Amino acid sequence: MSERVDYVVVGLGALGSAAAMELAGRGHSVVGLERFELGHSRGASHDTSRILRHSYHTPDYVRLTQRAYADWARLEHDADASLVTVVGGLDLFPADAAINPVDYLTSLDAVGIAYDWLDVDAVRQRWPQFRLPEGTMALHQADAAIVPAGRGTRVMQEQARRRGADLRERSAVLAVRDLGERGYEVATVHGPVLCSGLVVCADAWVNDVLEGLGVQVPVEVTLEQVTYFQPDDATPFQPGRMPLWIWMDDPSYYGFPSYGEPTVKAAQDCGGPTVHPDRRTTDVDPAMESLLAQHLQAMLPGVGHPVRSLRCQYTLTPDRDFVLSPVPGHERVVVGLGAAHGFKFAPTFGRLLADLVVGGPAPDADLDLSAFRLDRAALTDPDYQAHWLV
Repeated sequence: MSERVDYVVVGLGALGSAAAMELAGRGHSVVGLERFELGHSRGASHDTSRILRHSYHTPDYVRLTQRAYADWARLEHDADASLVTVVGGLDLFPADAAINPVDYLTSLDAVGIAYDWLDVDAVRQRWPQFRLPEGTMALHQADAAIVPAGRGTRVMQEQARRRGADLRERSAVLAVRDLGERGYEVATVHGPVLCSGLVVCADAWVNDVLEGLGVQVPVEVTLEQVTYFQPDDATPFQPGRMPLWIWMDDPSYYGFPSYGEPTVKAAQDCGGPTVHPDRRTTDVDPAMESLLAQHLQAMLPGVGHPVRSLRCQYTLTPDRDFVLSPVPGHERVVVGLGAAHGFKFAPTFGRLLADLVVGGPAPDADLDLSAFRLDRAALTDPDYQAHWLV
């Protein structure tokens, strides 16, 4: 016997949990399927913290961040939980940076987001913890914030269940079959589920789910590493005294003030090896840790030494843009991929994916999502040259 529901959501990390929460909140019957346990550490929605910021390289991205701030606030209200910690943020552009600051400045200007453009002396006066190379310029955005990763995902799962969604862990999808007018059959290790529409947020396992529909998304999975440093004196690194930051060069790094404990978290962006998600290690890479420590100890001399590192997984599209799109030829199957910078948008992506799978007019119709379609050149042209710095 097959059960039938309105919608199935595959993958219950941040994006899938948000989609299940949104669909259930609209009164639909929803089954969410997670191949591992809820809250697992094999994907990209675990650990403590993620960055929420307005500064981005195109006006469309900046407009999307405005929705993200509003949707995190809505989630805080609905869940009666404090999730957004505003600390301010610095995008640090050294001389001849590989990432062009003009794209960021003009995009913020186009949308009307306030910022400060600071030289090394101005940064040192406001945040004496930093020792920046001469010629570095800093984009300061006062609204930049920290959102909790594992806890934020858990809150969205709790809200999904409160609204009636049936979230099932250890429920791997074996196959998806198009039944024509009858919808879709999702075969799982516990039996089939029939549905009218399907939301696929399976991240590194997206192609395992889509295989039965003859669809493959060209993604590359890399194994990254974050490290926590222990300052001798954590006071200068507390929220309110130190902002989060991103080193906008190649290699690129990012880091946080202390958050929930007297340590400082930092990592390299896109610095790890390509891996298979089912055959990757969890062992710490000493070379990656050492490279990060050299950069951090030069830029933040009081940061101390590494006390622990952990691995995380990036699932990267060739252009580093998201996927928020119906599957061509299967319009009631939609795919959500965060391209390793999507957590900040999770509640918004939940709404957008729900709009796409349900169909009809969307409240965010003014947002241009064409850059995130599955039929764009970066995902269909085999000669497209991948680039991940944003």
